[in-house]
Amino acid sequence: MSTELLAPLDLAFWHLESTEHPMHLGALALFESDGEDDCDCDSVAKLLAERAAAIPRLTMRVRPVWLPVGGAAWSTAKDFDVRRHVRQIRLPDGDFAAHATEIAGELMEQPLERGLPPWEMYVLTAPGSRAFAVLVKLHHALADGMRAVAIGAGIFDQIAGARAAGARRERSVPPRSWLPGPHQVVGFARDRLEEVGRAVGIGASVMRASRFDLWGASALASGSSGTRRLGTAVLGLDDVLKIRRVAGGTANDVLLAVVAGGLRRWMLERGEPLPGADPRALVPVSRRRPGSAAASGNRLSAYLLGLPVSEADAWARLASVRRAMDRNKAEGPGRGAGAVAVLADHLPPLAHRFGAPIAGSAARMLFDVLVTSVPLPRSTLSLGGSPLRAIYPMAPLARGQSLAVALSTYGGQVHVGLVADAEAVPDLDRLAGSMSGELATLLRAATG
Repeated sequence: MSTELLAPLDLAFWHLESTEHPMHLGALALFESDGEDDCDCDSVAKLLAERAAAIPRLTMRVRPVWLPVGGAAWSTAKDFDVRRHVRQIRLPDGDFAAHATEIAGELMEQPLERGLPPWEMYVLTAPGSRAFAVLVKLHHALADGMRAVAIGAGIFDQIAGARAAGARRERSVPPRSWLPGPHQVVGFARDRLEEVGRAVGIGASVMRASRFDLWGASALASGSSGTRRLGTAVLGLDDVLKIRRVAGGTANDVLLAVVAGGLRRWMLERGEPLPGADPRALVPVSRRRPGSAAASGNRLSAYLLGLPVSEADAWARLASVRRAMDRNKAEGPGRGAGAVAVLADHLPPLAHRFGAPIAGSAARMLFDVLVTSVPLPRSTLSLGGSPLRAIYPMAPLARGQSLAVALSTYGGQVHVGLVADAEAVPDLDRLAGSMSGELATLLRAATG
């Protein structure tokens, strides 16, 4: 049985989870058959199960280990049964996409069973419809955004076919024993001291970035119900690129400005006063090197970005975002104020086990909303011959927070997945519409 220790950040995500605040990420993928017949949900579910079972990472569960103290390891589940992970749900007649989005939000509330490999997939179908959807849930300990794409892509025809033909295979990674060998003991203490020194430096910058002027009565400051709601928006990639060509910077700068402007519009439409301090976004940054081993753990850092919702002019908001992101990139993702994920790499397993409740509660002092971009393959994707029409990524919510925004580009569009506390943000559709309105405003400024 293969065994691999959880990387420090994976361990942190594993211990951060609670029943009310599950730490899984996900995606809602919408398909539509090219044929005239209704979707055969049984065949789709069978195909999905076969392909998921062929992905080695999805057969592994987390178990505790004696050493290092407080650690855990991935091990192959001897009793793995894919039927416990792939399920079917029939939706009512009506607007299929709306019903799928609603049920996906409810399913995202439910934690994954910790004694099993931590993932689930749902096939969502409706009678008399050629459309169907697949909801994928992966624990954050299992995958960061890029790793989740690498795992999840295995269900698509193009990736599964290449893998079966031997053109694309996961590179095997030698299992890491949880018992150190004699040659490791001498350097262990020295390495630990060096890591503690780096942790102190990173921790100091993170603490300096912490703040106590929280959002008060804002909806984004009251996410504690444990309920979940999913909202979606679709933005034109061509529009984003037109704005970038005029404004400079990156497409991600434009999207961050769209989020900032969308939040401003949403708050004003609700009749909320704008906050005295601009909300902070945590913007994850992958530290995964191209071609890195497939089984390696989460490799993340993050930038902190003030979202300029107090700025009335959309073009000025974009310029503000550009300047702030340029400063973040100049400092680098490994040592800035948002490098809380890097800090996790330098802490011993026992610190993650007992410090997780404190860390989870402290997230509100560091940032107000998560905004992450999840890359997808550029090729056209399908499942069982049915083309993928849209895919909405979903990020987990930290304890005490009400909104997470995830963005992915596919088929010439940017798909936005909004995950919110359902009680704190009952009007999530209005926020999604505000982001579309903000993009239109920026486009007029760029082309007018």
